[in-house]
Amino acid sequence: MVQKTNNYVIKTEKLTKYYGKAKGIEDLSLFVEQGEVFGFLGPNGSGKTTTIRLLMGLLFPTRGNSFVFGLNTVTESLAIRERVGYLPGDVHLYPHMTGKSLLNYLANFKPHKKPVLMNQLLERLNIDLSKKIKEYSKGNKQKIAIVAALMHDPDLLILDEPTSGLDPVMQREFYNIVKEFKERGKAVFLSSHIMSEIEKNCQRVGIIQKGKLLTIENVEALSQKKVRYADIIFRTQIPLEIFNLDNVKLLEQHNQSLRLSVKGDINLLLRVLANYEIEEMSLTPSSIEDTFFEYYQKEA
Repeated sequence: MVQKTNNYVIKTEKLTKYYGKAKGIEDLSLFVEQGEVFGFLGPNGSGKTTTIRLLMGLLFPTRGNSFVFGLNTVTESLAIRERVGYLPGDVHLYPHMTGKSLLNYLANFKPHKKPVLMNQLLERLNIDLSKKIKEYSKGNKQKIAIVAALMHDPDLLILDEPTSGLDPVMQREFYNIVKEFKERGKAVFLSSHIMSEIEKNCQRVGIIQKGKLLTIENVEALSQKKVRYADIIFRTQIPLEIFNLDNVKLLEQHNQSLRLSVKGDINLLLRVLANYEIEEMSLTPSSIEDTFFEYYQKEA
């Protein structure tokens, strides 16, 4: 019997779920600390939603254990849900209720906690509550779901593809809201297949593919591993062997014009270039997406 732990807001230990012979997730072990925004990144079908449903007690594991606030997600899921704001990836709302009546209805699901953030969230997300749900656009339905998940000021947010359908302005406002939760010591488990969303909002990220956790990395450290592209025009022909550096790759060469990729620290290359006359030079950083794709390609 695995001992429960209160050290982490979320902890999983070799968590595994099979659907018959089909693998959902396998041997997934991770933790999320208080005051942390943890990113959970993977393509569609990689096991992100299965993991979240296990954490919420909506599925039972095939084997392994998971704890939220030190509580077992199988035997103590009701107590867990009292403290969690959950935004599912596929939102279904009652179509014939108005936005106002729906939120009031959902607010009563937690009679011991008042929806203290409801009005503030409605104002920030700019929602008209007078319409019936079936009359809302996809983006406005997503806003209603966000308010429903956050309005009780939960201790933990579990968010599955939270910005789906939101326009860029509302995405930015949502990220601000997540940041404020973090600053108040709340934990956030943010599942996404959008690399930039993880990069902007998370401190650590778990990368999952085909149900297997490939790695957990510090997002800042991943950013340091990003590839830069250097486009250089030299004034004279130069010997190409000067680019035989561990972190530099020559991608293209035409007369005195070269294109290089540089992974990580660029200073070694700059010291080499200082010995030659340069007509023009530009550096273009890749997105962190390129680093994530390396993990996917290795697994493939």
